[in-house]
Amino acid sequence: MLDLDAYLRRIGLSDVGAPDLPLLRAVIAAHTAAIPFENLDIVLGRPVLLDIPSLEAKLVRSRRGGYCFEQNTLLAAALTGLGFTVEQRMARVVRAAPPGAITPRTHLFLRVALPEGAYLADAGFGNLTPTGPLLLGTDAAQATPHEAYRLIEAEGLLTQQVRLADKWEPTYRFEDRPTFPIDAEMANWFTSTKPGGKCTANGIAACPGEDMRTTLLNGTVTLRFLDGKLMRFESGDGAMLQCVLDEYFGIELPAADADTLSEAMRGFAERPGVAFE
Repeated sequence: MLDLDAYLRRIGLSDVGAPDLPLLRAVIAAHTAAIPFENLDIVLGRPVLLDIPSLEAKLVRSRRGGYCFEQNTLLAAALTGLGFTVEQRMARVVRAAPPGAITPRTHLFLRVALPEGAYLADAGFGNLTPTGPLLLGTDAAQATPHEAYRLIEAEGLLTQQVRLADKWEPTYRFEDRPTFPIDAEMANWFTSTKPGGKCTANGIAACPGEDMRTTLLNGTVTLRFLDGKLMRFESGDGAMLQCVLDEYFGIELPAADADTLSEAMRGFAERPGVAFE
């Protein structure tokens, strides 16, 4: 069972009450701000474990983050502990995929039932993680503390879209049907071990900030402001990468791990057609 008090301290949330929509909004905003998205253990060749003690040790009690399977398994346990009714869902990522491509179901997110309706909750979609819950059953644009999102239905499938500049960009596609922890276990194994995959052949970290998002991709740090301004710089060698991860993402790594990551990301960056953006 998750140590809920430790989790709430980790995300900096102390004033919690009934499991209602304001609390759901507060938890998602605080979680996404405090616990960064990252796949660094995958690049380091370490297994991604989804049991609650392992997630608590890594994401709650250490200055680390995780990717969708870790983030949303942890978020599900926390929301359940707070009294919410939560189900898992799986999606096919279509961000940056060719039109019409059939992609595997490799993204985990959550469905949270409230009197106002069912909401999508997702703390693990990299540099486009929605920082607020999204109401299911409507195709209207929905504001979050960062970008606007909408959910478009066609042929029995829902497609999440995000507003970037003046365009709606698809992110992932899904059926609103329950999935189960074993589905996440299998997809997690595939995603974290498949040679040449998005998460095995890229070093990634991302976190939202006030009016901006910060992303690390294969040694390049991008600060994307909501007004459209971009700033980029290179994270450099292992020592500099260690400092960048600490300062910009709140990730604490030993020097030896930072050296290994820096070398791996240099190799990734030299490939044509980087897979994640």
